[in-house]
Amino acid sequence: MALIVQKYGGTSVGTVERIEKVAERVMRWRAAGHDIVVVTSAMSGETNRLLGMAKGIDANATPRELDMLAATGEQVTIALLAIALQKRGQEARSYTGGQVRILTDDAHTKARIREIDTQRIRDDLRAGRVVVVAGFQGVDDDGNITTLGRGGSDTSGVALAAALKADECQIYTDVDGVYTTDPRVEPKARRLDKITFEEMLEMASLGSKVLQIRSVEFAGKYNVPLRVLSSFDEGAFEDHPGTLITYEENGMEEALISGIAFNRDEAQLTIKGVPDAPGVAYRILGPIADANIEVDMIVQNIGADGTTDMTFTVHRNDYSKAMDVLEGVAKDVGARQVAGLANIVKVSVVGVGMRSHAGIASTMFAALAREGINIHMISTSEIKISVVLDEKYLELAVRTLHEAFGLDKAA
Repeated sequence: MALIVQKYGGTSVGTVERIEKVAERVMRWRAAGHDIVVVTSAMSGETNRLLGMAKGIDANATPRELDMLAATGEQVTIALLAIALQKRGQEARSYTGGQVRILTDDAHTKARIREIDTQRIRDDLRAGRVVVVAGFQGVDDDGNITTLGRGGSDTSGVALAAALKADECQIYTDVDGVYTTDPRVEPKARRLDKITFEEMLEMASLGSKVLQIRSVEFAGKYNVPLRVLSSFDEGAFEDHPGTLITYEENGMEEALISGIAFNRDEAQLTIKGVPDAPGVAYRILGPIADANIEVDMIVQNIGADGTTDMTFTVHRNDYSKAMDVLEGVAKDVGARQVAGLANIVKVSVVGVGMRSHAGIASTMFAALAREGINIHMISTSEIKISVVLDEKYLELAVRTLHEAFGLDKAA
């Protein structure tokens, strides 16, 4: 017998019929002898509907009241699921985040979990009940309802699994695992049986929407085995094992590259002919940070004439704002020119195998060169190589790299 925490996203509980399906799945796990804690999101689209009503009344509604409103979405799904389980003869109890004392800080709409009181849950589990907990929410020291930000139900599930020392946290979503890349771009993409926390963190930060990045960080910190599964796959678990996210194992070192990630929402800015002097980088990027614009990749080149060129990337939504700031900076520092590209993308290869294998970068660059794909910028880390390309080459680059590293072949 194992203690399993299962988290179901909005599409998985999007209708009463789907909630009934979740109840059937929970019953199968209970029949196998496991203790089950379920964490649910609100029904798909419900949080947007609730917040939309608030904005319709006041576009500047206070964060405290927005949290009070948004948290009701999960309360609906936990009650309906508990009712569905009880109908099937399974004792179940539903709890809001405040009722099980998921204690957070007081940063409304983006709170962080501080601690969880698990006594109530453990008492119910010992009594043979399934415990159903509202995701995405908690309570601060003053008893105010707080929410954890978009995708926060993943974090709720992982945090509960960590606090309960669960054997596994299962994240049920609308995909059946983590793939080597987006199957909509590369039809030959393959579902991974395992991936490390480090690789999943990189994939999530680079645009993979399978898991919220904070939940992966939490799982890695507290060593909670995560498994991504589809809530729409029927039948025995053995037939649909999903993807296990865990710490690196010896056998996992055999894979040089685990996946190809990409981000379409990139823009590139360059300031040219800047006098090369101490503090110039701060004089350029300081005003960008002051404008609340997040910088991603940075490359600086030193010219023979004693000037420097600096190129960096920002989110595409910040491109115009960043360009306005940079033009002001150029006048201040005496730069020669400011240029930008709004139609670029970032493509990355990710894999723990990079630590022990040489030649990954050369394989990547050679594959792109054969297709005539020009690289604007390059960034590397211990388990990742990222390149910036023209947007028109995105799909070709992903498919080319997927083939070059043999990701379409079974492990």
